[in-house]
Amino acid sequence: MTDSRHSRKVAGLFSSIAPWYDFLNHFLSLGQDFYWRRRLAGHIRLADQGTAADLAAGTMDVTKEILRHNPGSQVLALDYTRPMLVRGQHKLEKYRQDFLPVQADGRYLPLPDASVHCVSIAFGIRNIVPRIQACKEILRVLRPGGRLCILEFGTGKKRIWGGVYNFYLSRVLPLLGRLISRDREAYTYLAQTIAGFPDEDRLSRELKQAGFSRIFYYPMCSGIVYVHVAQKPGP
Repeated sequence: MTDSRHSRKVAGLFSSIAPWYDFLNHFLSLGQDFYWRRRLAGHIRLADQGTAADLAAGTMDVTKEILRHNPGSQVLALDYTRPMLVRGQHKLEKYRQDFLPVQADGRYLPLPDASVHCVSIAFGIRNIVPRIQACKEILRVLRPGGRLCILEFGTGKKRIWGGVYNFYLSRVLPLLGRLISRDREAYTYLAQTIAGFPDEDRLSRELKQAGFSRIFYYPMCSGIVYVHVAQKPGP
């Protein structure tokens, strides 16, 4: 499958589950996704009037957390799937002057060089092909010294909780997704991309290869998800 066909397929899948996206996130993670996003946003530090880009913003839960943690900042919420952005706008009524939803491809960001102080991406980096192109594009738009903060599932290849999580990922998750959203393909795709995602060390090497420095990561929920933080070299 070509990169463009892959992007269109992903956009179609997420468009189809947009009405159920928030509910399924909270239900399938047993509410842990709230905590995960708060931890991610805690690494995003913006001075007053600072600007962040929230990539793969979806229904903008991370965008909201960034604004809550950084009053007076500006956030660009970018996502390839327009229905997701439309679905999430009601969450940011109190921040309507501080955010801007933009439909955009993570490989070709509509932003000038060195224009944002921080970039976040939650549960989206694994959907971008090729990933290295997105990493280099993020590096381009970051100011020197700016941070990239990633929240992503760990590789599904590692046995977690004695294999219970792996069984849930491969068998239960697609079934529940189909029963609730009536779209089995979307949640089968989710399980497949998690299982095929690189482990934390390899992702760190990819970030270094793209040009980032001062990279660190840590697991949550026994390695079900990881936060990665990397910096663009500079003052």
